[in-house]
Amino acid sequence: MNDIPIKDAATVILVRDADDGPQVLMGQRGKSAVFMPNKFVFPGGAVDLTDAEVTLTNSASERCMARLQEDADPDLAPSLLAAAIREMWEETGHRIGQRSERAPEMAHTQPDNWQSFFQSGCLPDPSGLEFIFRAITPPGRPRRFDARFFLGRADLIQGDPDDFARAQDELSHLQWIPLAKSRDFDLPFITEVVLAEVQNRLNTPDTDHPVPFFSHDGDHSQFLKL
Repeated sequence: MNDIPIKDAATVILVRDADDGPQVLMGQRGKSAVFMPNKFVFPGGAVDLTDAEVTLTNSASERCMARLQEDADPDLAPSLLAAAIREMWEETGHRIGQRSERAPEMAHTQPDNWQSFFQSGCLPDPSGLEFIFRAITPPGRPRRFDARFFLGRADLIQGDPDDFARAQDELSHLQWIPLAKSRDFDLPFITEVVLAEVQNRLNTPDTDHPVPFFSHDGDHSQFLKL
């Protein structure tokens, strides 16, 4: 099991304000899923080779890009951001991007799994995402990922944030969950840890937070700071 390759992955935590406090967008994985069945998770998944080929209309912030490029192969950073946007689109039907009349005309020049995003009238834009957490799946799991977690506000979404009609059914029970009640759901351990980091950042928005890194040295897990 320890020989399972580790795939790069990207996950998105979107936050919005509500009368009962901040809410985060989450959904439930299927009971037959190989990885984390039945768990409530953030939208996300593995980086695809095509994510390096898609046209992004902007870059992330200088701080976000610097931390990504220090943390990994510098050429991987745009692919991670693209994967975050693509996974959000596929799993929730939400578009993180800019509306553009020329987007449908550009669709045929984009990778196949990106064309529906462009045909919807948007260009992918990662400029509102911030890199806040990194976690590698521990050994012994059926699949392993080197996941980077990106935080953004719900107003990055083009369209109704409560409309999940375009989702591709990879997650069920998509909903905005009050952050204060999120731990009442069946969550993976790492998701609970990331939620604590999100709360910390919301409580101290003007602080230059380090990026926590959940890593493994042989059979031992450890938390580092990037």
